[in-house]
Amino acid sequence: MAGLVPRPATLAIVPAMSTPLASIFGSGFLVIVPVLASSVGPYSLWAMLAVAFVAFHTGAVVRHNILCAEPVLAAGSQRLTLTLERLSDGALVLAYIVSVCLYIHILSAFVLGAFGLDSGFNKSLFTTLVIGVITAIGIMGGLRPLERMERWALYVTILVLAVLLAAFALRDISDFLDTGRFVLPSMPQRSGWEMVTMVAGTLIVVQGFETPRYLGQSFDTWTRIHASRWSQYVSLTVYVAFVAVVLPLVPILDGQYADNSLIQLVASVSVLLSAPLILAAGLSQFSAAVADTLAAAANLEEVTRRRLTQRWGYLLVGGAAMALAWSGSTFTVIALASRAFALYYLLQCLVALTVCRNRRERVRFFLVALALIFVLLFAVPAG
Repeated sequence: MAGLVPRPATLAIVPAMSTPLASIFGSGFLVIVPVLASSVGPYSLWAMLAVAFVAFHTGAVVRHNILCAEPVLAAGSQRLTLTLERLSDGALVLAYIVSVCLYIHILSAFVLGAFGLDSGFNKSLFTTLVIGVITAIGIMGGLRPLERMERWALYVTILVLAVLLAAFALRDISDFLDTGRFVLPSMPQRSGWEMVTMVAGTLIVVQGFETPRYLGQSFDTWTRIHASRWSQYVSLTVYVAFVAVVLPLVPILDGQYADNSLIQLVASVSVLLSAPLILAAGLSQFSAAVADTLAAAANLEEVTRRRLTQRWGYLLVGGAAMALAWSGSTFTVIALASRAFALYYLLQCLVALTVCRNRRERVRFFLVALALIFVLLFAVPAG
């Protein structure tokens, strides 16, 4: 497929990248380091590379479906493909509900952590209140204007990420010049199976590359394909670099990993960076939650063939996300969200297999499906 892909103008690709990038960065850069350190300790960078590898090949499935499945679905010529696509739409609604809860749970952890109020009860309560506000605004018809926050939140997040990457890298260099070595976090007392299943629970942190699949009204086929691919190139590079530069500072946590541990790590470099980090956390998580609430309600309306209006969709999505807010820690919701998206991506793999005629690609999609089945069945929370 790559050899036949026309190259859209860069200016056309960049706007199409804003939605997937906002979703990917919103999903996990704030929590990925403590999650991986808690799971595999000094092997966190290798774990991040493994997650990035699986995510990129899963993205290839979505890009294949933009090119090959969409015409089949539009023609309605294959009943199995249509059925699997409808099932995946339902799975995506469930995944978005969990991700809305996750985004606001992370927001709560960082905002409350800034004031030393980040107890489990307080985070669940604050998460419920914020989701309640989003739901109420949606029912009153005011969520669409808030969706415009997404691009600005992305700009702020990228700026803060760039500053953090530079600050952590400079601190690493300084420490290396002083001691002649990098100190990595200690190995957690876990079995190999526990480590693999915990890493499997981090798939959600790179979720978002599927969003161009649903931007057909705004962008053409090849623009969406390139936007999905390049958003993965950019975000996965940033994630790997971020884990690499933060890992040498993780030992200061002394094995005590929390969902907002990044605040403590940033403060160890410069207390002046804590406020921008919390601002980026608030903006990115709130805008991502708004975007996923809108998407979930729209998908719910489509899945029910418009028997359910978007206002009722907001109520159902918000109510379910508020209930999930009391289901456990942020790490628990991360693993649950990973399993929910694994189900959606698995169904997209099956859609791809029904329309793909290339043997090598079919083998690739089958292997991706096996990895997603593992995530779906065995992913567990870190901590």
